[in-house]
Amino acid sequence: MQHSQTHLRSRPISAGHLRAFEAVARHLNFRAAAEEMALTQSAVSRQIQSLEEEVGVSLFLRHTRAVELTSAGAQLLLAVQQSLPRIDMAVRQIRQSAGRKSVSLTTFASFASMWLIPRLEAFQRDNPEIDIRIDASDVAVDLEVADVDIALRYGPREAMPPTAVRLFGENLTPVASPWLIKSSPPIKTPEDITRFTLIEAGDAHRTHLEWLTWRRWFEVNGLERAQPKRWLYFNYAYQMVQAALTGQGVVLARSSLIAESLANGDLVEVLPQHRMDSPMSYWLIAGPRNALRPEIKAFWDWLLLQADTTRGTIGEVPDPDTVDNID
Repeated sequence: MQHSQTHLRSRPISAGHLRAFEAVARHLNFRAAAEEMALTQSAVSRQIQSLEEEVGVSLFLRHTRAVELTSAGAQLLLAVQQSLPRIDMAVRQIRQSAGRKSVSLTTFASFASMWLIPRLEAFQRDNPEIDIRIDASDVAVDLEVADVDIALRYGPREAMPPTAVRLFGENLTPVASPWLIKSSPPIKTPEDITRFTLIEAGDAHRTHLEWLTWRRWFEVNGLERAQPKRWLYFNYAYQMVQAALTGQGVVLARSSLIAESLANGDLVEVLPQHRMDSPMSYWLIAGPRNALRPEIKAFWDWLLLQADTTRGTIGEVPDPDTVDNID
């Protein structure tokens, strides 16, 4: 079936026939697609024909015993295969959460892995009726349009909205596994660090995270030209800390994210007198539409209590912003 350019449409197509299209494209067989969808073969054929008329071009080449995708059909299939599973997942989540209390939050992957998730069991134990949905992504979502109740963000005060509540700050400190330190000569000066493999973010020098780098730490300690035994690079902070936990080197870690590992002895500060301040802090932000729901207030208050514990662990003086609430 061929369609002229006059059949092309400028309005969006209706989505009702896309599932039939995906089934036919996956099987490359109308009969198999019809059996899967519990429809007659002629019904599936009519849906595909209607879709082709809406799109304005042929999506399949019909042969005697088989069909194949046209280039336009392959292009549409790529989009449909990405979209339908997301729609199905969203519907499942809506059905599961109907009538239930839930809190959705967004944060970045390292913070979720290293700070939030290890503490979350306590909240779930005390609040079994509240479902938690975490979206861990390093791309900040727009709270004005996203279906998110709470955001946990990382950055300087000037990058945060006026309503943001500061949880805690951070400093950077060299840490390693105890057995790596015990198996090596004593570390007494910053220069001694160069005997070890140093662990760092691979993109730190090309991004706004320059203050997290070993190069900055060396400069602060008067060692501008220092070079370590070797470098070991990772994408995420939790990967770098995991490498340090397994004795692969020394990492310049964010104290607030490794506070528990230091407290229980899994990691040790190798030069505690050479901590380096960071201009960054961790922030709590409420979504604009859901701040007054009781389950969100409960989770908000719990996060503030956890932040208070972290401030105490890293020795940070309480910040007056942390007494704010969302009432």
